[in-house]
Amino acid sequence: MISIKTPQEIEIMKEGGKISGTVREEVLAAARPGISTLELDALAERLILSAGGKPAFKGFKGFPFTTCINVNEGIVHGLPTERKLKEGDILTVDLGVIYKGLYTDTARTIEVKSEKLEVKSSIDKFLGTGQAALDKAIEQCQVGNHIGDISHTIQTIIEGAGYNVARELGGHGVGKELHEPPFIPGFGQSGEGPVIEKGMTIAIEVIYAQGSGKIEVLNDGWTAVTVSGSLAGLFEHTIVVTRGGPVVLTTV
Repeated sequence: MISIKTPQEIEIMKEGGKISGTVREEVLAAARPGISTLELDALAERLILSAGGKPAFKGFKGFPFTTCINVNEGIVHGLPTERKLKEGDILTVDLGVIYKGLYTDTARTIEVKSEKLEVKSSIDKFLGTGQAALDKAIEQCQVGNHIGDISHTIQTIIEGAGYNVARELGGHGVGKELHEPPFIPGFGQSGEGPVIEKGMTIAIEVIYAQGSGKIEVLNDGWTAVTVSGSLAGLFEHTIVVTRGGPVVLTTV
């Protein structure tokens, strides 16, 4: 069953989403060469707790950290470690927040740069494509549209730029649980799948790679990487569907 949220629940999710989005951006801003992904995870946990929330990922199915942090070919569910970031690494910070019993979920990928190196790089097109696909997919979250409209939009933009979606992964409903129906793949046909209704809260995820979208899980049992070793990206927002269109909850 797809969960339709009450106006009161949506207001709580707006507050929780604000925490999620703010913490995501603060952690990404701290991601400079020399810092470890474990340090970034600790920062995320401190910020979430100080804002009155709880980490949604920690303890979920046994996951031991606040964030999923992925570097370069890491695509999802990466475990924070003592690994120190380097100039030019591709970093994804994926996190969730429980606020007053309700969940929000968000992620963004950046290129790690020192403060003195803020010039354009060859990776900008790759990351820009992921952000554009997320923005356009969110626009499809209109009452009466279908989940397939979201999926088709993601696929069209990602593949149109020469990249590949990770077909084993996707977005999902969110709110009363971290993962709720419906599953929202990054590929599909317009007009297919469940009808989008007012009050639906969903986490739209653009999960893709420069090369093949095939993935494998490392020996740690969590970290998924691209089989080809190519760079991976993840862009995600939690949104609510309203009569006036989609509203992004995990913005700053």
